[in-house]
Amino acid sequence: MDIFGYTAVVWKETEGYVSKCPELGVASCGDSFEDSVFNLREAVELYLENAKELNILDDIAESLRAKEKYTAHFEAAI
Repeated sequence: MDIFGYTAVVWKETEGYVSKCPELGVASCGDSFEDSVFNLREAVELYLENAKELNILDDIAESLRAKEKYTAHFEAAI
């Protein structure tokens, strides 16, 4: 069994929390921070299982095995 590390970006909205895995573009949500991350983990695992069945797991594996990952906050004006 392969174990991949991934990033969860979580933000609060009016009705709960939204979580997103930027490496895969997978998102989920929950009533609490913890619920949203738990639900995201389930969504990512389903995504990875499907990628394995479709033989495309190698295409995404490098980004998930990377030991150095960074997040940054910035502002943009329109």
